[in-house]
Amino acid sequence: MTNSLEGLRDALRRFAAARDWDVYHTPKNLVMALSAEVGELTDLFQWLTPEQAAQAMSDPELAWNVRDELADVMHYLVRLADKLDVDLVDAAFAKIDRNERRFPTGDLRPVE
Repeated sequence: MTNSLEGLRDALRRFAAARDWDVYHTPKNLVMALSAEVGELTDLFQWLTPEQAAQAMSDPELAWNVRDELADVMHYLVRLADKLDVDLVDAAFAKIDRNERRFPTGDLRPVE
Protein backbone atom coordinates (compact mmCIF):
# COMPACT_ATOMS: atom_id res chain seq x y z
CA MET A 1 0.00 0.00 0.00
CA THR A 2 1.43 3.37 -0.98
CA ASN A 3 1.24 6.48 1.15
CA SER A 4 -0.74 8.43 -1.43
CA LEU A 5 -4.28 9.49 -2.17
CA GLU A 6 -4.62 6.59 -4.60
CA GLY A 7 -3.29 4.18 -1.98
CA LEU A 8 -5.81 5.49 0.54
CA ARG A 9 -8.62 5.22 -2.01
CA ASP A 10 -7.67 1.62 -2.78
CA ALA A 11 -7.42 0.72 0.93
CA LEU A 12 -10.86 2.22 1.56
CA ARG A 13 -12.27 0.31 -1.42
CA ARG A 14 -10.90 -2.95 -0.01
CA PHE A 15 -12.13 -2.15 3.50
CA ALA A 16 -15.67 -1.41 2.29
CA ALA A 17 -15.77 -4.39 -0.08
CA ALA A 18 -14.62 -6.82 2.63
CA ARG A 19 -17.58 -5.73 4.77
CA ASP A 20 -20.14 -5.53 1.93
CA TRP A 21 -20.56 -1.82 2.64
CA ASP A 22 -20.56 -0.68 -0.99
CA VAL A 23 -24.34 -0.96 -1.02
CA TYR A 24 -24.42 1.72 1.71
CA HIS A 25 -21.69 3.90 0.22
CA THR A 26 -23.93 5.84 -2.12
CA PRO A 27 -23.09 9.46 -2.86
CA LYS A 28 -26.03 10.63 -0.73
CA ASN A 29 -25.03 8.51 2.25
CA LEU A 30 -21.37 9.46 1.95
CA VAL A 31 -22.21 13.18 1.85
CA MET A 32 -24.36 12.77 4.94
CA ALA A 33 -21.60 10.84 6.75
CA LEU A 34 -19.02 13.44 5.68
CA SER A 35 -21.21 16.20 7.04
CA ALA A 36 -21.63 14.36 10.34
CA GLU A 37 -17.88 13.88 10.69
CA VAL A 38 -17.22 17.56 9.93
CA GLY A 39 -19.74 18.30 12.68
CA GLU A 40 -17.78 16.11 15.10
CA LEU A 41 -14.58 17.96 14.16
CA THR A 42 -16.39 21.27 14.61
CA ASP A 43 -17.53 20.18 18.05
CA LEU A 44 -13.91 19.81 19.17
CA PHE A 45 -13.23 23.48 18.41
CA GLN A 46 -16.63 25.04 19.06
CA TRP A 47 -15.97 26.70 22.41
CA LEU A 48 -12.23 27.23 22.14
CA THR A 49 -10.83 30.71 21.90
CA PRO A 50 -8.79 31.44 18.75
CA GLU A 51 -5.65 31.09 20.86
CA GLN A 52 -6.74 27.73 22.29
CA ALA A 53 -7.66 26.48 18.82
CA ALA A 54 -4.24 27.47 17.47
CA GLN A 55 -2.64 25.40 20.26
CA ALA A 56 -5.02 22.44 19.96
CA MET A 57 -2.31 20.00 18.90
CA SER A 58 -0.29 20.66 22.07
CA ASP A 59 -3.03 19.01 24.16
CA PRO A 60 -2.46 15.24 23.71
CA GLU A 61 -6.10 14.21 24.16
CA LEU A 62 -7.48 16.95 21.92
CA ALA A 63 -4.76 16.31 19.34
CA TRP A 64 -5.69 12.61 19.22
CA ASN A 65 -9.36 13.49 18.74
CA VAL A 66 -8.57 16.07 16.05
CA ARG A 67 -6.47 13.55 14.11
CA ASP A 68 -9.18 10.92 14.48
CA GLU A 69 -11.94 13.21 13.20
CA LEU A 70 -9.75 14.53 10.37
CA ALA A 71 -9.15 10.92 9.33
CA ASP A 72 -12.90 10.27 9.30
CA VAL A 73 -13.48 13.38 7.18
CA MET A 74 -10.71 12.32 4.79
CA HIS A 75 -12.05 8.78 4.51
CA TYR A 76 -15.55 9.87 3.61
CA LEU A 77 -14.31 12.56 1.24
CA VAL A 78 -12.07 10.10 -0.59
CA ARG A 79 -14.87 7.50 -0.76
CA LEU A 80 -17.29 10.10 -2.10
CA ALA A 81 -14.83 11.26 -4.76
CA ASP A 82 -14.17 7.64 -5.70
CA LYS A 83 -17.88 6.89 -6.08
CA LEU A 84 -18.35 10.03 -8.21
CA ASP A 85 -15.16 9.42 -10.21
CA VAL A 86 -13.68 12.77 -9.19
CA ASP A 87 -9.91 13.19 -9.05
CA LEU A 88 -9.58 15.18 -5.82
CA VAL A 89 -6.08 16.44 -6.58
CA ASP A 90 -7.09 17.68 -10.05
CA ALA A 91 -10.24 19.27 -8.62
CA ALA A 92 -8.28 20.98 -5.84
CA PHE A 93 -5.67 22.42 -8.22
CA ALA A 94 -8.41 23.56 -10.62
CA LYS A 95 -10.08 25.36 -7.71
CA ILE A 96 -6.80 27.07 -6.79
CA ASP A 97 -6.48 28.25 -10.40
CA ARG A 98 -10.03 29.65 -10.34
CA ASN A 99 -9.37 31.36 -7.01
CA GLU A 100 -6.11 32.85 -8.32
CA ARG A 101 -8.14 34.57 -11.05
CA ARG A 102 -10.99 35.46 -8.72
CA PHE A 103 -8.78 36.85 -5.94
CA PRO A 104 -5.73 38.48 -7.53
CA THR A 105 -2.77 39.21 -5.26
CA GLY A 106 -3.22 42.44 -3.32
CA ASP A 107 -6.93 42.72 -4.10
CA LEU A 108 -9.32 41.59 -1.38
CA ARG A 109 -12.42 41.93 -3.54
CA PRO A 110 -13.59 39.00 -5.66
CA VAL A 111 -13.44 39.47 -9.43
CA GLU A 112 -16.79 38.65 -10.99
